[in-house]
Amino acid sequence: MIVLITGASGSGKSAYGEELCLRLSGDEKKTYLATMYPYGEETLDKINRHKQMRAGKGFETIECYCNLKEVVSNVGHTVLLECMSNLLANELYMEYGAKEKAFEEIMQGILLLSKACKNLIIISNEVFNDSMPADIEMKQYIQLLGRLNQEIANQADVVCEVVYSIPVFWKGRIDCDLEWM
Repeated sequence: MIVLITGASGSGKSAYGEELCLRLSGDEKKTYLATMYPYGEETLDKINRHKQMRAGKGFETIECYCNLKEVVSNVGHTVLLECMSNLLANELYMEYGAKEKAFEEIMQGILLLSKACKNLIIISNEVFNDSMPADIEMKQYIQLLGRLNQEIANQADVVCEVVYSIPVFWKGRIDCDLEWM
């Protein structure tokens, strides 16, 4: 099963995704694919907050800044990919990223991951609620992220947007009780 969870920054999408991953995996191996590259104090703070959120929950964390295909053989029963917007930025702008082939590279990785695990939960940012930036490079990034989100949503069994920590289901539904919210 593929689940796409989107939401604005600070919407609660990460907490929802983690809890869903715990419920779906049961006692099976759960893998957290961390895509945020620690390039400064702000990102280090965010990475540490996310580590604290999942501490003691039994996640195996794999740092994967680019090339999802490289980690496919190491994933567990349920995989939480956090998050698509960071992965795309890494593929586009990091030295060893896929650059102009970022879309294809990411979608190939998603396909392989979805075959390697029972549940693949993908977190992504909802970026179209804000006005479009004037900067052409940022505009292209946002459009490409939108295209990725659309393609993943098309392949997903479940698509939900988290708004103020409340999941709003746009496609499918999850049959597990998430009363923590």
